[in-house]
Amino acid sequence: MSEQQGETQTPASPGGPAELVRIAAIARRFYLEGRSKVEIAEEFGLSRFKVARDLEAARSSGIVHIEIRLPARLDAELSERLREAYGLRRAIVVAASEDPVQTRSDLGAAAADLLAEIVRPGEVLGLAWSRALQVMGAKLTRLPRCTTVQLNGVLSEYAESGGSVETVRRAAALSGGPAHPIYAPLILPDAATAATLRADPGIAAAFALHDRLTTAVVAIGGWDERNSTVYQALDPASRERCAELGVRAEISGRLFDAEGNPVGCEVDDRVLGIAVDRLRAVPEVVAVAGAGDEAKARAIGAALRSGIPSTLVTDGSTARVLLDELAEQDTPEAAEDRGGDADGSPAAEP
Repeated sequence: MSEQQGETQTPASPGGPAELVRIAAIARRFYLEGRSKVEIAEEFGLSRFKVARDLEAARSSGIVHIEIRLPARLDAELSERLREAYGLRRAIVVAASEDPVQTRSDLGAAAADLLAEIVRPGEVLGLAWSRALQVMGAKLTRLPRCTTVQLNGVLSEYAESGGSVETVRRAAALSGGPAHPIYAPLILPDAATAATLRADPGIAAAFALHDRLTTAVVAIGGWDERNSTVYQALDPASRERCAELGVRAEISGRLFDAEGNPVGCEVDDRVLGIAVDRLRAVPEVVAVAGAGDEAKARAIGAALRSGIPSTLVTDGSTARVLLDELAEQDTPEAAEDRGGDADGSPAAEP
Protein backbone atom coordinates (compact mmCIF):
# COMPACT_ATOMS: atom_id res chain seq x y z
CA MET A 1 0.00 0.00 0.00
CA SER A 2 1.39 3.40 -0.95
CA GLU A 3 1.86 6.19 1.56
CA GLN A 4 -0.94 8.17 -0.08
CA GLN A 5 -3.34 5.23 0.10
CA GLY A 6 -2.47 4.68 3.75
CA GLU A 7 -3.34 8.26 4.59
CA THR A 8 -6.92 7.87 3.41
CA GLN A 9 -7.59 5.49 6.28
CA THR A 10 -7.63 5.97 10.02
CA PRO A 11 -4.88 3.68 11.31
CA ALA A 12 -5.55 1.24 14.09
CA SER A 13 -3.35 1.13 17.15
CA PRO A 14 0.34 0.55 16.38
CA GLY A 15 1.11 -3.02 15.41
CA GLY A 16 4.53 -4.38 14.42
CA PRO A 17 7.86 -3.55 16.01
CA ALA A 18 9.04 -1.38 13.10
CA GLU A 19 5.94 0.78 13.37
CA LEU A 20 6.26 1.03 17.15
CA VAL A 21 9.91 2.09 16.90
CA ARG A 22 9.07 4.70 14.25
CA ILE A 23 6.21 6.15 16.29
CA ALA A 24 8.39 6.29 19.41
CA ALA A 25 11.13 8.07 17.45
CA ILE A 26 8.66 10.60 16.06
CA ALA A 27 7.20 11.18 19.51
CA ARG A 28 10.67 11.70 20.99
CA ARG A 29 11.55 14.32 18.38
CA PHE A 30 8.25 16.17 18.85
CA TYR A 31 7.80 16.07 22.63
CA LEU A 32 11.37 15.93 23.92
CA GLU A 33 13.39 17.69 21.22
CA GLY A 34 10.73 20.27 20.32
CA ARG A 35 10.98 19.72 16.58
CA SER A 36 8.11 20.69 14.29
CA LYS A 37 5.90 18.24 12.41
CA VAL A 38 7.26 19.57 9.12
CA GLU A 39 10.87 18.87 10.20
CA ILE A 40 9.95 15.38 11.38
CA ALA A 41 8.05 14.65 8.16
CA GLU A 42 11.09 15.60 6.09
CA GLU A 43 13.40 13.38 8.15
CA PHE A 44 11.17 10.30 7.93
CA GLY A 45 9.89 10.85 4.40
CA LEU A 46 6.28 11.17 5.54
CA SER A 47 3.60 13.80 5.14
CA ARG A 48 2.96 16.06 8.13
CA PHE A 49 -0.56 14.56 8.31
CA LYS A 50 0.95 11.11 8.79
CA VAL A 51 3.23 12.52 11.49
CA ALA A 52 0.20 14.02 13.23
CA ARG A 53 -1.59 10.65 13.15
CA ASP A 54 1.48 8.88 14.49
CA LEU A 55 1.64 11.35 17.38
CA GLU A 56 -2.04 10.72 18.08
CA ALA A 57 -1.40 6.96 17.98
CA ALA A 58 1.51 7.41 20.40
CA ARG A 59 -0.83 9.02 22.92
CA SER A 60 -3.80 6.70 22.44
CA SER A 61 -1.69 3.53 22.63
CA GLY A 62 0.17 4.58 25.75
CA ILE A 63 3.59 5.00 24.14
CA VAL A 64 3.42 8.63 25.28
CA HIS A 65 1.96 9.64 28.63
CA ILE A 66 1.28 13.34 29.11
CA GLU A 67 1.20 14.38 32.74
CA ILE A 68 0.66 17.89 34.08
CA ARG A 69 2.47 18.32 37.37
CA LEU A 70 2.48 21.23 39.78
CA PRO A 71 4.45 21.44 43.01
CA ALA A 72 2.81 19.13 45.55
CA ARG A 73 1.45 22.03 47.58
CA LEU A 74 -0.64 23.41 44.68
CA ASP A 75 -4.00 21.91 43.68
CA ALA A 76 -4.65 22.85 40.06
CA GLU A 77 -8.11 21.26 39.82
CA LEU A 78 -9.51 22.95 42.94
CA SER A 79 -7.89 26.23 41.91
CA GLU A 80 -9.68 26.21 38.56
CA ARG A 81 -13.03 25.11 40.01
CA LEU A 82 -12.90 27.85 42.62
CA ARG A 83 -11.89 30.50 40.10
CA GLU A 84 -14.80 29.64 37.82
CA ALA A 85 -17.35 29.26 40.62
CA TYR A 86 -16.67 32.68 42.15
CA GLY A 87 -15.73 34.55 38.99
CA LEU A 88 -12.23 35.34 40.23
CA ARG A 89 -9.30 36.44 38.12
CA ARG A 90 -7.16 33.85 39.90
CA ALA A 91 -7.55 31.23 42.61
CA ILE A 92 -4.49 29.59 44.12
CA VAL A 93 -5.30 26.57 46.30
CA VAL A 94 -2.61 24.92 48.40
CA ALA A 95 -2.95 21.50 49.96
CA ALA A 96 -4.43 21.65 53.46
CA SER A 97 -2.39 20.28 56.33
CA GLU A 98 -3.69 18.92 59.62
CA ASP A 99 -1.40 21.49 61.23
CA PRO A 100 -2.85 25.01 60.74
CA VAL A 101 0.59 26.52 61.28
CA GLN A 102 1.89 24.54 58.30
CA THR A 103 -1.13 25.54 56.22
CA ARG A 104 -0.53 29.22 57.02
CA SER A 105 3.11 28.77 56.08
CA ASP A 106 2.11 27.28 52.72
CA LEU A 107 -0.41 30.08 52.13
CA GLY A 108 2.23 32.69 52.88
CA ALA A 109 4.76 31.03 50.59
CA ALA A 110 2.25 30.82 47.73
CA ALA A 111 1.27 34.47 48.23
CA ALA A 112 4.94 35.51 48.20
CA ASP A 113 5.52 33.67 44.92
CA LEU A 114 2.35 35.19 43.46
CA LEU A 115 3.37 38.75 44.33
CA ALA A 116 6.76 38.24 42.71
CA GLU A 117 4.90 37.05 39.61
CA ILE A 118 2.20 39.71 39.23
CA VAL A 119 3.58 42.99 40.62
CA ARG A 120 5.07 45.21 37.92
CA PRO A 121 7.64 48.03 38.20
CA GLY A 122 6.18 51.36 39.30
CA GLU A 123 3.12 49.90 41.03
CA VAL A 124 1.72 51.05 44.36
CA LEU A 125 1.44 47.93 46.52
CA GLY A 126 -0.76 47.92 49.62
CA LEU A 127 -0.25 45.37 52.39
CA ALA A 128 -2.51 44.43 55.28
CA TRP A 129 -1.60 41.99 58.06
CA SER A 130 -2.44 38.49 59.20
CA ARG A 131 -0.34 35.57 60.37
CA ALA A 132 -0.30 34.19 56.82
CA LEU A 133 0.68 37.61 55.45
CA GLN A 134 3.45 37.83 58.02
CA VAL A 135 4.79 34.55 56.60
CA MET A 136 4.39 36.00 53.10
CA GLY A 137 6.55 38.97 54.05
CA ALA A 138 9.22 36.70 55.49
CA LYS A 139 9.25 34.49 52.38
CA LEU A 140 9.36 37.26 49.80
CA THR A 141 12.58 36.95 47.84
CA ARG A 142 12.07 39.45 45.03
CA LEU A 143 9.86 42.33 43.96
CA PRO A 144 10.25 44.89 41.19
CA ARG A 145 10.79 48.49 42.25
CA CYS A 146 7.47 49.77 43.56
CA THR A 147 5.95 51.91 46.31
CA THR A 148 4.77 49.91 49.32
CA VAL A 149 2.09 51.26 51.65
CA GLN A 150 0.39 49.87 54.72
CA LEU A 151 -3.38 49.44 54.42
CA ASN A 152 -4.28 49.65 58.09
CA GLY A 153 -2.93 50.17 61.58
CA VAL A 154 -1.32 47.53 63.74
CA LEU A 155 -3.17 45.14 66.00
CA SER A 156 -1.80 45.84 69.46
CA GLU A 157 -1.24 42.20 70.43
CA TYR A 158 1.06 41.73 67.44
CA ALA A 159 2.92 45.02 67.74
CA GLU A 160 6.05 43.37 69.20
CA SER A 161 6.52 41.23 66.08
CA GLY A 162 6.24 44.31 63.89
CA GLY A 163 2.97 43.22 62.29
CA SER A 164 2.13 44.90 59.02
CA VAL A 165 4.83 47.54 59.59
CA GLU A 166 7.56 44.91 59.34
CA THR A 167 5.92 43.33 56.28
CA VAL A 168 5.85 46.73 54.54
CA ARG A 169 9.48 47.39 55.46
CA ARG A 170 10.65 44.05 54.10
CA ALA A 171 8.72 44.40 50.84
CA ALA A 172 10.12 47.91 50.34
CA ALA A 173 13.67 46.74 51.09
CA LEU A 174 13.38 43.99 48.48
CA SER A 175 11.91 46.27 45.83
CA GLY A 176 14.19 49.21 46.53
CA GLY A 177 11.18 51.53 46.52
CA PRO A 178 9.75 53.84 49.19
CA ALA A 179 7.82 52.51 52.19
CA HIS A 180 4.83 54.17 53.84
CA PRO A 181 4.06 52.39 57.13
CA ILE A 182 1.30 53.37 59.57
CA TYR A 183 2.68 53.64 63.10
CA ALA A 184 -0.64 53.48 64.91
CA PRO A 185 -3.18 50.93 66.19
CA LEU A 186 -5.85 49.47 63.95
CA ILE A 187 -8.66 50.20 66.40
CA LEU A 188 -8.72 53.35 68.52
CA PRO A 189 -10.69 53.98 71.72
CA ASP A 190 -12.98 56.51 70.03
CA ALA A 191 -13.65 58.29 66.75
CA ALA A 192 -11.99 61.53 67.87
CA THR A 193 -8.67 59.81 68.52
CA ALA A 194 -8.85 58.06 65.15
CA ALA A 195 -9.53 61.38 63.39
CA THR A 196 -6.57 63.00 65.16
CA LEU A 197 -4.23 60.23 64.05
CA ARG A 198 -5.48 60.36 60.46
CA ALA A 199 -4.31 63.99 60.39
CA ASP A 200 -0.76 63.02 61.36
CA PRO A 201 1.48 63.87 58.36
CA GLY A 202 3.03 60.40 58.05
CA ILE A 203 -0.29 58.58 58.39
CA ALA A 204 -2.03 61.06 56.08
CA ALA A 205 0.65 60.42 53.44
CA ALA A 206 -0.01 56.68 53.64
CA PHE A 207 -3.77 57.17 53.36
CA ALA A 208 -3.31 59.49 50.37
CA LEU A 209 -1.57 56.64 48.55
CA HIS A 210 -4.63 54.42 49.01
CA ASP A 211 -6.17 56.31 46.07
CA ARG A 212 -3.27 55.21 43.86
CA LEU A 213 -3.10 51.54 44.79
CA THR A 214 -2.68 49.13 41.90
CA THR A 215 -2.37 45.92 43.95
CA ALA A 216 -3.55 45.26 47.51
CA VAL A 217 -2.97 42.16 49.62
CA VAL A 218 -5.55 41.62 52.36
CA ALA A 219 -6.63 39.04 54.90
CA ILE A 220 -10.20 37.95 55.66
CA GLY A 221 -11.54 37.37 59.14
CA GLY A 222 -14.78 35.92 60.45
CA TRP A 223 -16.86 37.28 63.30
CA ASP A 224 -15.97 35.24 66.35
CA GLU A 225 -13.08 35.10 68.77
CA ARG A 226 -11.28 32.31 66.93
CA ASN A 227 -11.41 33.82 63.46
CA SER A 228 -11.07 37.57 63.88
CA THR A 229 -8.44 39.69 65.58
CA VAL A 230 -10.77 42.68 65.14
CA TYR A 231 -13.47 40.84 67.07
CA GLN A 232 -10.95 40.16 69.83
CA ALA A 233 -10.09 43.85 70.05
CA LEU A 234 -13.67 44.94 70.80
CA ASP A 235 -15.56 44.86 74.06
CA PRO A 236 -18.43 42.34 74.38
CA ALA A 237 -21.14 44.96 73.89
CA SER A 238 -19.60 46.18 70.61
CA ARG A 239 -19.22 42.61 69.38
CA GLU A 240 -22.86 41.89 70.08
CA ARG A 241 -24.10 45.05 68.38
CA CYS A 242 -22.08 44.24 65.26
CA ALA A 243 -23.42 40.68 65.26
CA GLU A 244 -26.99 42.00 65.51
CA LEU A 245 -26.32 44.08 62.39
CA GLY A 246 -25.42 40.88 60.54
CA VAL A 247 -21.62 41.09 60.49
CA ARG A 248 -20.10 37.84 59.21
CA ALA A 249 -16.70 38.86 57.81
CA GLU A 250 -14.07 41.56 57.96
CA ILE A 251 -11.37 42.83 55.61
CA SER A 252 -8.78 45.22 57.06
CA GLY A 253 -11.16 46.17 59.86
CA ARG A 254 -14.11 46.81 57.52
CA LEU A 255 -17.19 44.69 58.20
CA PHE A 256 -19.47 42.76 55.81
CA ASP A 257 -22.66 40.72 56.08
CA ALA A 258 -23.21 37.22 54.70
CA GLU A 259 -23.99 38.57 51.22
CA GLY A 260 -20.87 40.73 51.10
CA ASN A 261 -22.59 44.04 51.78
CA PRO A 262 -20.63 46.54 53.92
CA VAL A 263 -22.06 46.91 57.42
CA GLY A 264 -21.76 50.31 59.02
CA CYS A 265 -21.51 50.22 62.79
CA GLU A 266 -19.86 52.09 65.63
CA VAL A 267 -16.44 50.54 65.08
CA ASP A 268 -16.11 52.07 61.60
CA ASP A 269 -15.08 55.50 62.85
CA ARG A 270 -12.57 53.95 65.24
CA VAL A 271 -10.75 51.91 62.59
CA LEU A 272 -7.52 53.24 61.11
CA GLY A 273 -7.60 51.51 57.76
CA ILE A 274 -8.43 51.73 54.09
CA ALA A 275 -12.05 52.64 53.32
CA VAL A 276 -14.30 50.13 51.55
CA ASP A 277 -14.82 52.33 48.49
CA ARG A 278 -11.08 52.81 48.05
CA LEU A 279 -10.40 49.10 48.43
CA ARG A 280 -13.12 48.30 45.90
CA ALA A 281 -11.43 50.62 43.38
CA VAL A 282 -8.08 48.79 43.50
CA PRO A 283 -7.52 46.93 40.20
CA GLU A 284 -6.02 43.83 41.86
CA VAL A 285 -6.99 42.73 45.38
CA VAL A 286 -5.33 39.52 46.51
CA ALA A 287 -7.02 37.91 49.53
CA VAL A 288 -4.86 35.43 51.45
CA ALA A 289 -7.16 33.50 53.78
CA GLY A 290 -7.63 29.98 55.08
CA ALA A 291 -6.26 27.63 57.75
CA GLY A 292 -9.46 27.96 59.76
CA ASP A 293 -12.70 26.18 60.55
CA GLU A 294 -15.94 26.07 58.57
CA ALA A 295 -17.08 29.40 60.04
CA LYS A 296 -13.90 31.03 58.73
CA ALA A 297 -14.48 29.48 55.31
CA ARG A 298 -18.01 30.87 55.18
CA ALA A 299 -16.68 34.29 56.18
CA ILE A 300 -14.31 34.07 53.22
CA GLY A 301 -17.32 33.30 51.02
CA ALA A 302 -19.08 36.42 52.32
CA ALA A 303 -16.00 38.51 51.55
CA LEU A 304 -15.82 37.09 48.02
CA ARG A 305 -19.46 38.04 47.47
CA SER A 306 -18.49 41.65 48.18
CA GLY A 307 -16.75 41.63 44.81
CA ILE A 308 -13.62 43.16 46.32
CA PRO A 309 -11.11 40.29 46.04
CA SER A 310 -10.05 39.52 42.48
CA THR A 311 -7.63 36.78 43.52
CA LEU A 312 -7.88 34.29 46.39
CA VAL A 313 -5.03 32.29 47.90
CA THR A 314 -6.50 29.61 50.16
CA ASP A 315 -6.21 25.97 51.21
CA GLY A 316 -7.96 22.85 49.97
CA SER A 317 -10.27 22.42 52.96
CA THR A 318 -11.48 26.01 52.69
CA ALA A 319 -11.92 25.71 48.92
CA ARG A 320 -14.18 22.67 49.33
CA VAL A 321 -16.38 24.46 51.87
CA LEU A 322 -16.66 27.44 49.50
CA LEU A 323 -17.68 25.18 46.61
CA ASP A 324 -20.15 23.26 48.79
CA GLU A 325 -21.65 26.54 49.95
CA LEU A 326 -22.37 27.57 46.36
CA ALA A 327 -23.87 24.16 45.65
CA GLU A 328 -26.18 24.56 48.67
CA GLN A 329 -27.34 27.94 47.37
CA ASP A 330 -28.32 26.36 44.05
CA THR A 331 -30.74 23.85 45.59
CA PRO A 332 -34.53 24.36 45.23
CA GLU A 333 -34.83 24.53 49.03
CA ALA A 334 -32.32 27.36 49.25
CA ALA A 335 -34.04 29.21 46.42
CA GLU A 336 -37.37 28.89 48.21
CA ASP A 337 -35.81 30.33 51.37
CA ARG A 338 -34.64 33.30 49.28
CA GLY A 339 -38.09 33.70 47.77
CA GLY A 340 -37.08 32.62 44.26
CA ASP A 341 -36.46 29.67 41.97
CA ALA A 342 -33.22 27.69 41.76
CA ASP A 343 -32.06 29.80 38.80
CA GLY A 344 -32.38 32.97 40.88
CA SER A 345 -35.65 34.20 39.31
CA PRO A 346 -38.56 35.23 41.54
CA ALA A 347 -40.90 32.47 42.57
CA ALA A 348 -44.15 32.30 40.62
CA GLU A 349 -47.24 33.48 42.43
CA PRO A 350 -49.80 30.75 43.19
